[in-house]
Amino acid sequence: MLSDKTKHQVIRVLQQAINRNEVAGANILVYKDGEEVFYHEAGMRQVQKKLPIQRDTIFRLYSMTKPITAVAVMLLFERGLIDLFDPVCQFIPGFIGQHVEDDIGKSPVSREVTIKDLLSMTSGLVYPKTESPACQATQEVFEAIDEKLLSEEALSTYAIANLLGQCPLAFEPGSSWQYGTSADVLGAIVEVVSGVRFGEFLEQELFKPLGMDDTGFWVPATKRHRLASAYATTKAQELKVYEGNHLGIINGMDRLPAFESGGAGLVSTIDDYAKFTQMLMHQGRHQNLQILQPRTVKYLTSSTLHPSQQQSFDLWYTLSGHSYGNLMRVMTECSQAGILGSQGEYGWDGWLGAYFCNCPKDELNILIMMQKKDAGTISLTRKLRNIIYASI
Repeated sequence: MLSDKTKHQVIRVLQQAINRNEVAGANILVYKDGEEVFYHEAGMRQVQKKLPIQRDTIFRLYSMTKPITAVAVMLLFERGLIDLFDPVCQFIPGFIGQHVEDDIGKSPVSREVTIKDLLSMTSGLVYPKTESPACQATQEVFEAIDEKLLSEEALSTYAIANLLGQCPLAFEPGSSWQYGTSADVLGAIVEVVSGVRFGEFLEQELFKPLGMDDTGFWVPATKRHRLASAYATTKAQELKVYEGNHLGIINGMDRLPAFESGGAGLVSTIDDYAKFTQMLMHQGRHQNLQILQPRTVKYLTSSTLHPSQQQSFDLWYTLSGHSYGNLMRVMTECSQAGILGSQGEYGWDGWLGAYFCNCPKDELNILIMMQKKDAGTISLTRKLRNIIYASI
């Protein structure tokens, strides 16, 4: 159990952040030894309408979609429907004949990108920016997505994966690490192998069995009043509503999207996502259902990077003391990390601040939900989890 002192410290730090306009609102949920020991909500989900954050508030997950995508791939993996060393071009033709391009020039890849590369972010696929030929080409893909995003000609998950496959890679497959669009391609592979839309596969195989009734790629009209607004900070350090469509995700979440992004597209509530994280903590089991086998969960939640890949990951300085595997961070060296934690802790976050960590060693699970542009794991998140970890 968390002490009253610890709970008061968490409440105080969160309220101070709200008072300073760091976030409009947030909620936090903590499980210890499989039991809920703390929940708190504060601030607003829609400031203009004075609607508070509540336990059933719906949040855009952005990259906290990725661990769910990884589990979907693991379901296919343990059923023998895929091999992690299968080349991606076997499922997505756009990956045939790829090349690497840097400032010096371009050259054919020495080997094909594999499913394992996608899970480890060692594929050479990147996110849209302007810093390299690979980033620039990816930027053009997302501009094409945005142009048709709200039209009847919106690009599908499969079509986008093919376009991403035609982009130059930032490095030889498997030779380095870089955060990018790998999970979006995995969503398309799940579609090809399963024969159904990615969202339908997730609904059948994960969301229904786990009782995640408020999780999906859009929010029906009857639930939309529960969707939190996204916020950005102005130069005057005030919060304003952010309404942009980022990474091909429709901000309003008001329709079933053609692009069901495995990297960023889902919405959920804190309790829904807790069902997912608790399933992983319980070795793939939820009530009387074995969703994933224990050995699969162990593989899923382990680091998969070799030394040269780890060197690139280490450039992400706020994740010092960690490694990466299967679309999640994994704590490997507690003394090098900038947060309190235990070896083997794993989890991920999202662009708007959704966050989770599972710590099997301490049987501890922390979830935090907020909607703040460019958040990821912010200082507030680290402060909150440090208070909790220090108390157990």
